[in-house]
Amino acid sequence: MGVVYAKELPSNGPNQVDDSHSQHEVVEREEVEVDLAKTPAHVQKVHIDGLGRTKNDFVTDEVDELFKAENFEDMIKKCAETKMKLNNLGIFKKISILVDTSKGEKARPDGYEVTFKVEEMRRVGGTLNTHVGTNDGTVSVGAKLPNIFGRGEKFDATYTYGTKNTVGYNATFRRPLKINKKWSVSSSIYRYSGDFPWSGYSETNTGIDLNFNFKSIFGDHALGWDGVWRDLGCINRQTAFVVREQCGHTLKSSLKHTVVQDHRDNKILPNHGSYLRITEEFAGLGGDVQFLKHDMELQLNRSFILDTVLQLCLAGGVMKGLHGKTMLNDRFYVGGPLTLRGFNLRGAGPNSDGNSLGAETYLCGGLHMYTPLPFRPGKGGFGELFRTHFFVNAGNAVNVDFNTTAIENLQQLVDTVRLTYGMGVVLNLGGVARLELNYCIPVKSQPGDSVNPGVQFGIGVSYL
Repeated sequence: MGVVYAKELPSNGPNQVDDSHSQHEVVEREEVEVDLAKTPAHVQKVHIDGLGRTKNDFVTDEVDELFKAENFEDMIKKCAETKMKLNNLGIFKKISILVDTSKGEKARPDGYEVTFKVEEMRRVGGTLNTHVGTNDGTVSVGAKLPNIFGRGEKFDATYTYGTKNTVGYNATFRRPLKINKKWSVSSSIYRYSGDFPWSGYSETNTGIDLNFNFKSIFGDHALGWDGVWRDLGCINRQTAFVVREQCGHTLKSSLKHTVVQDHRDNKILPNHGSYLRITEEFAGLGGDVQFLKHDMELQLNRSFILDTVLQLCLAGGVMKGLHGKTMLNDRFYVGGPLTLRGFNLRGAGPNSDGNSLGAETYLCGGLHMYTPLPFRPGKGGFGELFRTHFFVNAGNAVNVDFNTTAIENLQQLVDTVRLTYGMGVVLNLGGVARLELNYCIPVKSQPGDSVNPGVQFGIGVSYL
């Protein structure tokens, strides 16, 4: 890395003019190229101006790398990296950098002082957000208290109201760990209620959870315990008897681990990259719900000529009740405008009297081809948010018999598979959700399935 410095030198040649009233000096400019990578530079002092409630020991670790710089180029790079580290703490609103030569008795000729001028976030803030689920929109209002005790602690309180009779309250306290500030522990108290008309029941959950979030070479991890009191009720008189049998109160205490690897360039309409999520849950640490549950999701994206993208999506899961039957609100469900297209939400799998019962095993897949809109309207602008969408989806949800062989259970999954294909248009909604308008043609379904052939609309974040 180099930079050009301008140096002014006076000339004593013929261009110099003298008279009795004035003397004019013509200046020549000599350009000198300096290699910053070979220019010695050492940081002797680091100042952080603007700290109020933030404790000094919480930020000093973030600037240690600056003292290891040995040349000017390296020092500038480390200044930028340190600024990013301070910004990732989530406690500063603004951060600016000032680099100056060292001053004082111990100042070295190649010594520098770096000053970070910071502005802390307000003690109390408010939020107003909208969220999109699978054909469900919610609005949330909340208050947040960042950096409460000066070491990155954060408290959030949120109220959420949705379009499908969903109401929720949540209060969360989170604290980063000193050994690695990308790791954190958190605890939440929450209450959530919502209707599930596809299965004929409503659910109210009240609980508390403890979580440990950390990173490793395998991805982003979340390890937590959840204790929740659940209340299931019938929505109306048409609710199936099988659903009524499970209505009432249950107490679940579970350990859950999730690891995620996300290498996609865009979460909504990726052009390349992969995504992997693996979740394991064990319920039975007290309470009256006991099961083992495994769930996995994989997505692969590859771009080709003419801005064409091929996408492969796979998802599957299996669970086993440890004592008796599993509960409706713990099982897997298949079907919907963003998963198994051509079927209604929870429209494929075991059912009774029109109510979806869920299953203990599921397997879904999708093969997609995305292309730009015909004739590329709005190329380079608004039109880039749209993609033409061709897809084939297959999936199934069954209750396996663990007393039989794995081959027999797999054969059951294959024999009753659901299959659909179609085409449509996908819209990227600001990078936070996707909107799909598809024409679906279900090829294979099973008796009792809730099929939705023809035009289907879907909006959400998760998709297969």
